[in-house]
Amino acid sequence: MSTATLDERTTDPDAERTGTQRPGKPRRPSGTSRNVVGAVAAWIWLAVILLPIYYVVITSITAQGSYYTRNPLAPPSEPTFASYLLVLQSGFGTYFLNSVIVTASTVVVTTMVCLLAAYAIVRSRRWVVRSTYSLFLLGLAIPLQATIIPLFFVLGRVGLYDTLAAVVLPSIAFAIPITVLILVNFIRDIPGELFEAMRVDGAGQWQIFWRLVLPLSRSSIATVAIYDALQVWNGFLLPLVLTQSDNRRVLPLALWNFQGQFSINVPATLAAVVLSAIPILVLYLLARRQLVAGLTAGAGK
Repeated sequence: MSTATLDERTTDPDAERTGTQRPGKPRRPSGTSRNVVGAVAAWIWLAVILLPIYYVVITSITAQGSYYTRNPLAPPSEPTFASYLLVLQSGFGTYFLNSVIVTASTVVVTTMVCLLAAYAIVRSRRWVVRSTYSLFLLGLAIPLQATIIPLFFVLGRVGLYDTLAAVVLPSIAFAIPITVLILVNFIRDIPGELFEAMRVDGAGQWQIFWRLVLPLSRSSIATVAIYDALQVWNGFLLPLVLTQSDNRRVLPLALWNFQGQFSINVPATLAAVVLSAIPILVLYLLARRQLVAGLTAGAGK
């Protein structure tokens, strides 16, 4: 292509006179301006969020001896993973396994029970079944702190005190109300024509549930699963009151223990924080598409 042709394309008088836009050069609509204040505020907010995470990560790979002598925000000159090794040798694997068992059991049972309950509430024509929705909403008004003492005595009488089941069962009970509320709203958004079409084809209630409701509710299931997992994974009060043995501790109690055990070893404490945050981060990365779809469902209505 010649130079004259390039000059002719870059300085097209017709395009300047008619206001048409040449391909490859997007132009902002007239009358609009850049939101400089909003952009600056967004970058400041991003820095506020990332700065603590950055501090935790670089401190966890800093040697204990050089922690108090270096710049807190400067990367360590000699990174070391000795703090991670120290945490792993201090029973962190047992605490991690307990948290996985408690979280996975709570999420699986809560999701299945609440999905069935939400389907029955939405599709049932009996007023008794529909009225149970109000009972689930009533559970949102009961704070966990108000039930911790009765739970302590009841679980002690039935022989479940100082077991993982003592943490799982109350966690399921307190996760059910909000999970049912979310799933009911999602199932209500499924068009009724789809239910009627499957019913005309001869499908029963279980077939409709497995072939229609379950596939269309994947985003809502991912939403409630991540939400419930985050609540149980970070739960502190129930494990603190309902467990006592070292081999029954979960990660929040382990972090509390590390804070006392390594009171002058800040890198070890923050290394335990990083290790405890990795599973939830992985869970989010695996289900982020369904989570975003679930959080934005109905936004355009």
